[in-house]
Parts: sequence; structure tokens; C-alpha cells
Amino acid sequence: MLSEVLLVSAPGKVILHGEHAVVHGKVALAVALNLRTFLRLQPHSSGKVDLSLPNIGIKRSWDVARLQLLDTSFLAPEALSPTCVCLFACETEQGDVTAPTPEQVEKLKEVAGLPDDCAVTKRLAVLTFLYLYLSIFRKQRTLPSLDVVVWSELPPGAGLGSSAAYSVCLAAALLTVCEEIPNPLKDGEHINRWTKEDLELINKWAFQGERVIHGNPSGVDNAVSTWGGALRYQQGKIASLKRPPALQILLTNTRVPRSTKALVAGVRNRLLKFPEIVAPLLTSIDAISLECERVLGEMGEAPALEQYHVLEELIDMNQHHLNALGVGHASLDQLCQVTRAHGLHSKLTGAGGGGCGITLLKPGLEQPEVEATKQALTSCGFDCWETSVGAPGVSVHSATSLESRVRQALDGL
Repeated sequence: MLSEVLLVSAPGKVILHGEHAVVHGKVALAVALNLRTFLRLQPHSSGKVDLSLPNIGIKRSWDVARLQLLDTSFLAPEALSPTCVCLFACETEQGDVTAPTPEQVEKLKEVAGLPDDCAVTKRLAVLTFLYLYLSIFRKQRTLPSLDVVVWSELPPGAGLGSSAAYSVCLAAALLTVCEEIPNPLKDGEHINRWTKEDLELINKWAFQGERVIHGNPSGVDNAVSTWGGALRYQQGKIASLKRPPALQILLTNTRVPRSTKALVAGVRNRLLKFPEIVAPLLTSIDAISLECERVLGEMGEAPALEQYHVLEELIDMNQHHLNALGVGHASLDQLCQVTRAHGLHSKLTGAGGGGCGITLLKPGLEQPEVEATKQALTSCGFDCWETSVGAPGVSVHSATSLESRVRQALDGL
């Protein structure tokens, strides 16, 4: 069992192209967003497991001895038989991780000891932590005393993969502290990443965390947060793009709430009502995703300005298509108009109907122009971040490599 402090981060995600079309079997491109979730894990000998999530006001503590009794009671030999429902996720001989069942989640609610009026976001975050902690340490003789703090730059519930980044950070840190995977950070290094094999295990466990939160997730969000860069997703198959460029963007949250379920149903209804109109739109969005994938592959290490112009055209065309599908919103139109007035190109990302939009920033853009655009968007009542996509996936850090604001957030200052 490792004894030193562990500092881990994982990125969020945005959909570059293919939202809604992906539901109908088309390609979607998802990219890692360099707004990150950070985790600090401190092993200690207090006999407690402490979890602090300052973004959502969670501070919980559990007695290890009590959890140990609970754990061993469910690890009796008969509990491992195929006919018995085991509380915890298990690895099969093939290394697969079994999914959490509704019975396990209900049992976890008892263990968590949360009040009945606890907000859904808080409850799911705590259940996910307990699920991963108890499952990953299942094979240890004794459960460890830990102090875990998770703080995020990502706004929750905005379709930016905040829950996946949380699950990825937890999986990476817990697997590392129990030495299921080695800590890749060597003396004198500021940041490092795990091997491909270790990342695959992190991704498997993070997916189970996502299942606690979402029930039946696609696996895209945790894959992007684990691997970073850019991924192509189609009909359940996920593949990494080779050497995608890091693109500078503005990410804007309109702060307009929306129902993803209702928006997806609306597109489906429009497709049924106007099949000869809507089906070609979905095919065209698919072609936009494929063209974007091709251009990103060509950009590599030395992108040309002309390639950025192509990306801008693709953004404009896709935004018009999404409006035609009925998933636009006045707030997103306003976002596009404001950025267009500054010579920039934007589209919604995710479900639409409000939510978030992305704006591509070309190389050579003067910083005062970027600041003026951000100010104009903020004056509309939107939240705006200047960041990048194509970011590195889950990483382990030295304390000195983290910005002081991140260290302070993790230290509770």
C-alpha cells in the first residue's frame, strides 16, 4: 500500500461534431477538454475514510472498522458463488469488471448513511466513491484509511463529462494506492501518465463508476477522460484519433437548463415525421464529422491556417444542421451572433436547447480580441472559459506542478 500523497487530474469532454446524429448510428467526435478535475489522496492511520467534494458541499467520513466488517461479510465464500448477489464489483478471470447491480446500489445507500433529502448529485457522488473504494480494495486484507479531496474546474450537469472525470480520478488514485497499478511519477518529474495497459484498467473501473451515476452510459465520457486527445464514437465502438492537434477554444455555458431526453426524442419525432428531410441532415452531419476527422489527422504537429478555415466552415454548417433538427435555442443563436461579430465561429456542443457552445480560436488571434469576445459573452449572462481541447488524459502530478489555486482548493483554503 502506498503511503505518499497522490495528486491526480483528468479532463472533461466536449462533442466536436456528431451530437444527435450519433443516436442514429452516425459518427461523433469527442475531444478532451482542458478544464480538469483534480484529486488529492492522503493515506493515514486514523481509522477513517474521509471524502471531501468542495464543489458540491460534501464532507463525509466513515469508520474503516465498520466498513471492514461489512466488506468481509459480503466476501464469505458463498457470496462468491454464481447464484449469490455479491455487494461489490468483481474482476473475472479474464480481467473484466462486472457491472454494479441495483441491489448493490441500494446496499451502498445504507452504507453511505446519507439523509433522505440529500440532493441527487451529492448522493450519486458519494455512492460512486464508496462503490469504487469497496470494490477496488476488495482483495486487500484490510481496508485503508484515506483522506480524499476532489475539486473540479468543470461545472456539473453541463454535459462536459464532469462525472466521468470524477470517476476516472477516483479509479486511477485507488488502483494506484493499492498498487494494482504502479505510480508512474518518478523522482524529479512534474507530471506523468500510466501505460496503455494500466489506462485500460482505469477506464474499466471508471466506466463502472459512471454506471452508478448514469445507469447505462455510452462509455465515451470516461474513455475521453482516461485517454485524452480525441475519440471517434460510432454504434458502441470507440477509437482514438492519432496525434490530434490541441485546439484553442472558448467554451461558453449559456446557463439555460435543458432536458437531453426531450431533445433526443424531438429529433427522433422529426425524423419520423419528415424522413426524407431529416435523414439527409443526419447523413450530412456524419460527413461533417468524417471531414473533421480527416482534417485533424492532417494537422498533426504543424497545422496550417487554411485547415483552421475548413474547421470553421464545418462548425458553421453543423450548427445550421442542428438548428434544422430543432435542438437550437435563442441563447445559442445569441452566442453565435456575438462571436461572429468578432470574426469567430461557434456551434452548440452536446444536447443543445441551451447548455454549452464552443468557439474556435485561430492561431495568431490577438489577445485583446479574445478578451473582448469573452466580455461580450459574459455581458449576455453566460459563463465563458478560454481553454483547449485535445488535452492529455488522466495524469499524476507533483505538488509543485499544480497551480496555487488548485493546491489551495485541494487543501481547503
